Amino acid sequence: NEQNSGNEQNRGNEQNRGNEQNSSNGQNSSNKQNRKKETRMGHLTTRDAYRNLSDRINWFTQGAPTSETLYKILEVLYTEKEAKWVALLPVRPFTVKKAAKIWQTSEFKAERLLDHLCEKALLVDSYHNGIRKFVMPPPMAGFIEFALMRTRGDIDQHYLGELYYQYMNVEEDFIKDLFFATETKLGRVYVQEPVLTNDKTNHILDYERATHIVEEAEYIGLGLCYCRHKMFHAGHPCEINAPWDVCLTFDNVARSLAQHGDYARLISKAEALDALERSYASNLVQIGENVREHPAFICNCCGCCCEALQAARHFSPMQPVATTNYIPEISLGNCVGCGKCAKVCPVLAISMEEGENGKKKAVVNREICLGCGVCARNCAVKAIELKRRPEQIITPVNSTHRFVLQAIEKGTLQNLIFDNQAFANHRAMAAVFASILELPPVKQALASKQLKSVYLDRLLSHHKK
Repeated sequence: NEQNSGNEQNRGNEQNRGNEQNSSNGQNSSNKQNRKKETRMGHLTTRDAYRNLSDRINWFTQGAPTSETLYKILEVLYTEKEAKWVALLPVRPFTVKKAAKIWQTSEFKAERLLDHLCEKALLVDSYHNGIRKFVMPPPMAGFIEFALMRTRGDIDQHYLGELYYQYMNVEEDFIKDLFFATETKLGRVYVQEPVLTNDKTNHILDYERATHIVEEAEYIGLGLCYCRHKMFHAGHPCEINAPWDVCLTFDNVARSLAQHGDYARLISKAEALDALERSYASNLVQIGENVREHPAFICNCCGCCCEALQAARHFSPMQPVATTNYIPEISLGNCVGCGKCAKVCPVLAISMEEGENGKKKAVVNREICLGCGVCARNCAVKAIELKRRPEQIITPVNSTHRFVLQAIEKGTLQNLIFDNQAFANHRAMAAVFASILELPPVKQALASKQLKSVYLDRLLSHHKK
């Protein structure tokens, strides 16, 4: 009996241990499921931060089409917290006080956060009547480029360069939206002044000359060429081995990039003119912001690396940037058919065709020609002369004028007037409306239609009177 009792007790203990083990296994399984759920929730929370940031970027006239590659780019440039902060910021320039109110923190802490974002070139600051203001630059020319305008160790630039190449050169949605979504272009080409004859030089307007932009600038910054830096990391180094240190920024953008993180080095006017000369010598094309007054940048671009020139090649005859007011004319009597001009043309606008006498002659495709003058510079026999185009290219007055034009053409004018559903301040409203009043009647009507504004209708009617 004692033995039977002992056996029963052992069997009971084993059963209890089995029950405990099953219970433990069930609990472990439940814990694993909870951890997986928490991981998924954490991933969703992180993705939400970058999704909100993407929405904020696309609130602006110039956006960035959403894709997995874009999220990866944003994850390199922004921490999750930074993405959350920036996603809440206004589109137009704002003060420390405004940011503190949005972030629900003190002005002291807000300014520290804003300084930190400026140091990463994710924000740019400026001063107006002694008041410091901040703005998030657009993707391009903006925070995408700034990240590769100097070498830095806080981010993986090689990985970032590969992502940029995938996003812009492979997927192409961003490039199509950037260069072809609006009639008004982001950038415009400057003519190479040294190739103009004296009579042509007398007729060139100030805003058509890169040297004039340099002379008028308060601050000038010099940085690395983002395009060639990107292509180097992506395994496609510049085919013509063009210089990297020729990227020019001006005024507030230059000062902010130089002051916060050395993304540009402040230089003299003489150094800036030297950068232009070095660029001319390397057959680079000068492309700047498409405005007449105070452009923020002038890039010195090669056909193998620059996104704009690559777009001109791939989507010909559509023009990704505004051309100059010049077009090359070739004297067939003087052309020796050497083919040098066709070789150096950055957008492949010149071809060598067989003439009547069987000799090859250079022929310009006027539909895709930028009018940059690189061909004329390289013609040893001076058979190419730049002449004014019969129809002049219209250039927006300033950045506000360009933004308004592009917003009207893209159907997003309300985003300039209303910022995250909040009314704009009077100064910003006045600048936008002043630009609208200078537009042709057709575009004024489009603006009024987009805003559905009784006030704007009355303003336009009064302006006509």
